[in-house]
Amino acid sequence: MLARWFVMLTLLFLATPGCGEQGPETPSRMSIETGDLDVLLERGTLRVIVPGTALGEPSLPRAGSPVGQQRELAEAFAVSLGLRLELVPVFRLSEMLPLLEQGKADIIAANLTVTESRRQRVDFSLAIDHVHEVVLVAAEDESIGSIDDLAGRRVMVDQATSFWETLGALRAEHPEIHLLPALDHFDDETTLDMLVAGEIDATVRDSNIAEMYLSYRDDLRIAFALGDRQSIAWAVRPETPQLLAALNRFLTTEQLTRPREARYLDDLPGLQARRTLRILLPNAAASYFLWRGELVGFEYEFARRFAEEHRMRLEVVVPPHPDVALDWLEEGRADIAGGFLEPGIIGDLHDIAFTDPWHHAQPYLVSPNTAGALTGWDDLAGSTVAAPRESVLWSEMEILSGDHDFSLVPLPGTGGDLEDVINRLVDGEFDHAVAEAHLLGVELARRDDIVRQFEVGSPVPHAWAVHTSNEALLTALNEFFRKEHRSTFYNILYRRYFEDERRIRRQMDERVRATGQLSPWDDLVRRYAEAHDFDWRLIVAQMYHESRFDPEARSTMGAVGLMQLMPRTAEQVGVTNIKNPADNIRGGILYLDWVRQRFPEDLPVADRVWFTLAGYNAGLGHLMDARRLAAQKGWDQDRWFDNVEKAMLLLSQRKYFSQARHGYVRGSEPVAYINNISALYKAYVQLTEDPIVLLDGHAD
Repeated sequence: MLARWFVMLTLLFLATPGCGEQGPETPSRMSIETGDLDVLLERGTLRVIVPGTALGEPSLPRAGSPVGQQRELAEAFAVSLGLRLELVPVFRLSEMLPLLEQGKADIIAANLTVTESRRQRVDFSLAIDHVHEVVLVAAEDESIGSIDDLAGRRVMVDQATSFWETLGALRAEHPEIHLLPALDHFDDETTLDMLVAGEIDATVRDSNIAEMYLSYRDDLRIAFALGDRQSIAWAVRPETPQLLAALNRFLTTEQLTRPREARYLDDLPGLQARRTLRILLPNAAASYFLWRGELVGFEYEFARRFAEEHRMRLEVVVPPHPDVALDWLEEGRADIAGGFLEPGIIGDLHDIAFTDPWHHAQPYLVSPNTAGALTGWDDLAGSTVAAPRESVLWSEMEILSGDHDFSLVPLPGTGGDLEDVINRLVDGEFDHAVAEAHLLGVELARRDDIVRQFEVGSPVPHAWAVHTSNEALLTALNEFFRKEHRSTFYNILYRRYFEDERRIRRQMDERVRATGQLSPWDDLVRRYAEAHDFDWRLIVAQMYHESRFDPEARSTMGAVGLMQLMPRTAEQVGVTNIKNPADNIRGGILYLDWVRQRFPEDLPVADRVWFTLAGYNAGLGHLMDARRLAAQKGWDQDRWFDNVEKAMLLLSQRKYFSQARHGYVRGSEPVAYINNISALYKAYVQLTEDPIVLLDGHAD
């Protein structure tokens, strides 16, 4: 994270002229280019307008800064296109749209409110956030709580903002408001300081920006909100439809895969209230992987059983590298860290606690099959042996290497990906390696170019880790391990993943790997999904849930095929042969598109998709009933998770469905439907995209 911010700050410094100078990168001397995406790809750069400050220095990244997060998101978008990011910092909001219109930049990535006057000049992306305009006052000022209280008060805002338009319109009914123009720059804490000093009485900010200020200032408060919720989006020139389409695809995927809350530290009661348990697992054969469209893995299934016993949904977080797993756990990005961790070896410098060991594995020496049988350590003289550097075995191996004249090659962490280690071994990078029995069993089941030699040391204990503050979670995990260790469930699971060679070979042969095929129907799904602006991986995730990729699937209610289309629904969208896989897929996507069009385009991007899927599963009428009920309950009818999903669950109770237009619905079904598809989709995205850039707090 720090390295990424350093890169971005460096870019800003390089792109920003000194105070009082007009260097080669100032707006008046920027190159002009008004082409679409094809021109950008040929040029190799993406020029992105971002806010600077009045002093000509880069804005420092504050925790939770929406502008900082959007700047980081722009970097990820450039990477997704294979382009070099070129930041164009500006210091006045009024400069942004002209620079874009003149062709001196390609995108505006700022906290830009979508207004009708701006729509006349630029094209906006899908919304990246939804906010209210809120009135900020000094914390000690209790006299302002509504628009009427602004009569005779001094309210200062930038004339180039949407706030000026909003207050200008309100003055028609409230002419006593004294509207004052602020300096047109992005260092708007000057205005806030004037507010606290009593030089003005109020100002207006977007709610996400206001919350960022309130996270570190206690001299301000939000008095009230102005008007309806508004969309925050990025802007492009109207003559760049290809760029806009690419941007919208990127933003949709980003919002569908972002964590619902990026970081939090809750113990077991809090997690149960959230109904979600997050575990950090590597994408590896022993822990968590995708097989025939389904999420599987020994640790994954073990963790899912624990989550289900405690009435929670399991959410897997895959770290980009094993070395960051404990950092992420400390930061609250997950609740448990798995991955066959060795307790105590890698946790001393972290604020974490290990569970009791729940698994032990005997290490073995493994060699290429050309090495022949080895009888003991003396046979290794003059050779190289790779072993995990951060393992309980390392100190013992150091002594053995000195006693028996072989050289040690350190492997990262506690061994990393054994498949990669074995490939390096067979390629001759080292002569032998140390591998734990359960992982080695997976490799031996599917390849004949290696051989297991003799035991190395004692069995290695494995545990999970939690934050030290999560004492109740730690206690519950230890109780779970005591109950389940060597139980029938545990033994069946262990045999499935580490001892059943036939099943292991099948799983490894059919395991979905990075950039690999997700289903037998990927090409058809791509063709129809992209034509209707759906991410093909989302459709594949839905298809797996509907039919397990079986084109002959038929439900008791008469739904047919891969997308489980009802004959009447197929007829509605103009599909006649729903038994044909291509027509079934096309019909399912057409119906999804029809459902999606029933919702306003300015809904939050991810929630519009979740509503569409819920409507596909439960029926549009039941989804609309749930949104109305959510509003009656004081929940957000435009948000699925923790809002409309709760209302959907209530519609299975007579007290509520008797008052609903479309009556009873088994609400647990669409809730589980969204949860399962969401989890699969995130896994599909992880497996089909290179994890080059990681986003904090986006995503979800």
